[in-house]
Amino acid sequence: MRAASSKIVSRDALCRGLAEHKRRGQRVVLANGCFDMLHVGHIRYLEAARHEGDILVVGVNADSSVRNLKGSGRPVLDENARAQLVAALRSVDYVVLFAEPNVEALLEELRPDVHAKGTDYTAESVPERAVAARLGIRVAIVGDPKDHSTRGLLESIRKAPHA
Repeated sequence: MRAASSKIVSRDALCRGLAEHKRRGQRVVLANGCFDMLHVGHIRYLEAARHEGDILVVGVNADSSVRNLKGSGRPVLDENARAQLVAALRSVDYVVLFAEPNVEALLEELRPDVHAKGTDYTAESVPERAVAARLGIRVAIVGDPKDHSTRGLLESIRKAPHA
């Protein structure tokens, strides 16, 4: 098994690596998220995404895009820590950071076979659905019901009695 740090790659290196996997006939899946404070919902999402193909690439939002998406005080963990945590998961083959508000550019660059999104989306609400359709990328909604969130976890921590 590869060390987690070796799974975190630049976009250029990822494109080269995926070209080799595709030559071998392996199906590539792209999942993405902020992964700010890894929780069970993230694990289930990524494990389900992995079942959609042979190679799982996870796009992790850079700090700047997490701030834009989640607001003040986020991310809790910096992008390097979040990438390292995601890369440590057995189901993940590659991790790449991205600063854009969505993964349309990654879909264009990587051309995965499947774009996996969590159950907080529907096929109609996936922000990248038009780009995926144009490129012939199948969109899969995967994971368990959205009963877990970093926002909810942070709220529980704030409300917990402190000794």
